[in-house]
Amino acid sequence: MQYFSLPVDLMTLVAFGINHKTAPVDIREKVAFSPEKVHEALQNLVNQDAVHEAVILSTCNRTEVYCGLDDSANDAVLQWLSDYHQLPLEAISPYIYAHLGSDAVQHILRVASGLDSMVLGEPQILGQIKEAYMTANHAGVIGSQLNRLFQHTFAVAKQVRTDTAIGASPVSVAFAAVSLAKQIFSDLSEHKVMLIGAGETIELVARHLKENQVSQIIVANRTVERANELAKTFDAEAIAIPQIPERLPEVDIVISSTASPLPFIGKGMMESVIKQRKHRPVFMVDIAVPRDIEPEVGELDDVYLYTVDDLQEVIEENRKSRQEAAHQAEDIIDTQVEHFMGWLRSLDSVDVIRAYRDKSHHTRDEALAAAKRQLLAGKDPQEVVEELARVLTNKLLHEPSVQMKHAAYHGDQKLLESACRLLGVKPDSL
Repeated sequence: MQYFSLPVDLMTLVAFGINHKTAPVDIREKVAFSPEKVHEALQNLVNQDAVHEAVILSTCNRTEVYCGLDDSANDAVLQWLSDYHQLPLEAISPYIYAHLGSDAVQHILRVASGLDSMVLGEPQILGQIKEAYMTANHAGVIGSQLNRLFQHTFAVAKQVRTDTAIGASPVSVAFAAVSLAKQIFSDLSEHKVMLIGAGETIELVARHLKENQVSQIIVANRTVERANELAKTFDAEAIAIPQIPERLPEVDIVISSTASPLPFIGKGMMESVIKQRKHRPVFMVDIAVPRDIEPEVGELDDVYLYTVDDLQEVIEENRKSRQEAAHQAEDIIDTQVEHFMGWLRSLDSVDVIRAYRDKSHHTRDEALAAAKRQLLAGKDPQEVVEELARVLTNKLLHEPSVQMKHAAYHGDQKLLESACRLLGVKPDSL
């Protein structure tokens, strides 16, 4: 992929968007881009005169446009978003934010590191940003600056994950339940799990279990049809609630979250289960309110029973841990913003360096051509080489020497000091 560039003084990096903090879901869904529409939208966006390169990130919690924009066209993206979704400007403008320059860089680094997410430190957003980048890359709408910004973003997000504990602690009930199970059974892939219920929490638990390579899952629910739906998604087995007692001896982990008004797993049932299991331990999590499992079950040997309150303690403790890690992540991001802005500022020197190199190459070519003519005329090669070195040196030093004498004559001490830094010299007089 060839990346194009625009002089940095003509273009501003912009992070422009709407998210769960600034807008309710009914507003967010109106400006969202479905995956199959992003490619077309990107092409449409960069066809605007003011926009030179762009990436669109659209998730359930945010829609953001990262772009290189003409310095004087800050309203161009808002107008485009309004036109593209056929929405009045006043319907979306109160919910929109726009970050420019270093603020835009800081914003994307915070987003990629999970610091701007609904769940602090969640890792999914980084994958979504990578997908957005790849889509823009395939659409051919990424220039050199956005390419560099996104590569930098991926590296910084990885550094934040490596150097802090931002993603190490569970902050959802489902994640906490699975994490506690891993403390009891270090390798979950070797154990069979029963999930009781088929709501959102149980579905999220199933997702976390599959991520931990659990292959044997039984889903028990009052409505077997719903259990079957969930079971198909996670390659599990579906059963009805009355079948639970006969299947409990098979499982090492039980996680329950139903709307039952009364417990349906009691102490007597679990005493029988423990005997059949020959006292192999069982890990049980009762997320339901009211409870699905009688509290007395936790008195049994070889049963590790946790309630939703136990998980809340874990979650709150881990939320505090993530907050501490977030402060460390912010320090990393502040440093990395300055690194990227330093690279961006360095682009100012590209044209100057190119012009200086072209002039030097022209001087070299002139001196070399003269030396070749002297050699063809039969002049002593050693004399020709010495003359070439003398002429080339004098020509390269002439203009800087003239300018430094001019600066000294007019008392321009700053220029002389800059010349010393530029040329790498340190005279005694300065």
